[in-house]
Amino acid sequence: MEPQSQNLKTAPFLTLGRFHISEDYGFLLPNPLRELPGHYHPWMEIASRLPQLIENHQLRAQVNEMPLLNCQFLTGYREWRLARLVLSFITMGYVWQDGETQPKEILPRNLALPFVEVSRKLGLPPILVHSDLVLANWATRNPGGPLEIRNLDTIVSFPGGESLRGFILVTVLVEKAAVPGIKALVQAVNAILQPSPDSLLQALQQLRVSIQDITGALGQMHDYVDPDIFYAVIRIFLSGWKDNPALPVGLVYEGVSKEPLSYSGGSAAQSTILHAFDEFLGIRHSKQSGISQRLGCRLLGKHFQYNMRLHFDPSQAASRLTRNENWNKHVWPSG
Repeated sequence: MEPQSQNLKTAPFLTLGRFHISEDYGFLLPNPLRELPGHYHPWMEIASRLPQLIENHQLRAQVNEMPLLNCQFLTGYREWRLARLVLSFITMGYVWQDGETQPKEILPRNLALPFVEVSRKLGLPPILVHSDLVLANWATRNPGGPLEIRNLDTIVSFPGGESLRGFILVTVLVEKAAVPGIKALVQAVNAILQPSPDSLLQALQQLRVSIQDITGALGQMHDYVDPDIFYAVIRIFLSGWKDNPALPVGLVYEGVSKEPLSYSGGSAAQSTILHAFDEFLGIRHSKQSGISQRLGCRLLGKHFQYNMRLHFDPSQAASRLTRNENWNKHVWPSG
């Protein structure tokens, strides 16, 4: 036991900055950009009209005429994130423009090549995921105003109107409500390292309050999202091409691979906060868990490693949070 005690005393304190996590916004991208340099106007012009182009069945024609643009003029992390946001939305619209019965099986070179390039740069799979749909897809109408639905907008959208807007922005509020909980995780781990029982208790109480706030924020989904619209419209554009009978062999990324590639689509269950809290509390979801199945945990196990790899490395953080074998006894009393 002595070597382990020595390790705890000499271990560096945990900070959010070590994982590039914002003190104010958590896993949300702080102040996402809304415009790219002029060279990328063809992307932005299509993205700005995406819902209308999809509804009028004109998106594929527009994309086919789009020039192949080089990503070398993207500078800075936020420009790369916006480029990926735009290209991921265009990709999903291109594939699913005509619904689940007539998906496109080949992504054209002028879209596939830059999308794969920005995805590799950011360590993400070349498909729309939670870090695009939500974490990098929000903006305030009044920068000095509160972070609430009426003062928020999405940057890029699909068909789905106010229900899609509500789905994305309520999830943004869930991520924001998790920020005190994320800070509590850091405080709790450091309290174990010090050790400081009072600080640990305070952190666990703050985590409990944060989870309650997350639950409250999530409850707004009923006010802003029509479940029929979500199922009939929104869900389709979040669908991937892995284990999907509509695209049973996957999607060919022209110029990238001659063989189809398979990826699972975006899901709020990819949110890092779920995994951070579970790892911290030692929660494990069994294969028999109905909740686990509904959240799509088989998807999470495969894609969580990609999600936020540059912004946040979950493998490092989860390991750091759970490295102390005696941690669970502070959360779960024996007996």
